[in-house]
Amino acid sequence: MPQNSSPRTYEVRVGVPSHVLPSALKCAVDLRIPDSIHRRGGAATLADIVADTEIHPAKVPDLKRMMELLSTSGIFTATAAKDSSGIGDVMYGLTTACRFLVGRCNLSPVVPFLVSPPIVSSFFSMSDWFRKEPAVAGGGGSLFELAHGCSLWEMASKDAAFNSLLNHSMAADSQLFLEVIILDKGRIFRGLNSLVDVGGGHGAATQVIARAFPRIKCTVLDLPHVVSQATASEDGNLSFIAGDMFESIPPANAVLLKNILHDWSDEDCVKILQRCKQAIPARNAGGKVIIIEMVRGSAQGDRKISEMEDIQNMFMLHISGVERGVNEWQKIFSDAGFSDDYKIMPVLGPFSVIEIYP
Repeated sequence: MPQNSSPRTYEVRVGVPSHVLPSALKCAVDLRIPDSIHRRGGAATLADIVADTEIHPAKVPDLKRMMELLSTSGIFTATAAKDSSGIGDVMYGLTTACRFLVGRCNLSPVVPFLVSPPIVSSFFSMSDWFRKEPAVAGGGGSLFELAHGCSLWEMASKDAAFNSLLNHSMAADSQLFLEVIILDKGRIFRGLNSLVDVGGGHGAATQVIARAFPRIKCTVLDLPHVVSQATASEDGNLSFIAGDMFESIPPANAVLLKNILHDWSDEDCVKILQRCKQAIPARNAGGKVIIIEMVRGSAQGDRKISEMEDIQNMFMLHISGVERGVNEWQKIFSDAGFSDDYKIMPVLGPFSVIEIYP
């Protein structure tokens, strides 16, 4: 039992169905409730939300129930409205967390993916997965594969709807993080003439870099079926190359790896980084690898961030991935032949930009 938790509190936590909150959040995103509040200057009554979202009048009490949950959970704020109007006696606002769901770059496409049936159902047979012998040495055979008989990527190649959810989620995540990184750590891209985004998909993240630093020649490396659906920029500073990061990576001043390495075992990470090292010049010529990943243990006593790290690390079981701490990253960098003089720069909570050098 956690410290400072009474038996009654602990029992209540165990008895609450935890899937209800993310399902309610998905519903709010689908109804575009955060956008409604945002368009009204950051505050809206229930009546305002009903008008904007065309919710059936008979469902207004149920909407109020959902908004109460999302407010007590910290997604929205709820304060007494100055102008009470029957159903609109509370004014709802956007919290810091909710602001990530509105605006030009936002994370709203991530929510439907995280609570989609294929992802959620991957965890239904976790106890069976723990009892099964690994499919390959090192723990292969993910929760997703056990539940669906194929990998996440295989399902995406066969199911257009799921593929769309996945691609929109990854694009939204990439764009927002790169916007934040450029604002906070933009110096990491200064002085570069060329950059290769490994596993960059359709180039959502790379487009952000190319717009902010038009002098950098940006290239996306991904599998043939991925880049075949991508479009190069007309100005020539964003192009796509089909390839396999385990085989070779096009030469550039810098290689970008965003949320790629946590999908792979330590041994595979070493192989990927060795290919990166072959693609870049020496450090005194500006060569480096830029990694955007979670670094566990960065919470420094913040319970919420520690919980986020643990949840994300558990979530990675669905694809046999793992989130790593400083010591684990350090060993991978060393085994791949990189200098011990690396930089870890926190950006958002436990997420960091890491620079490593040959």
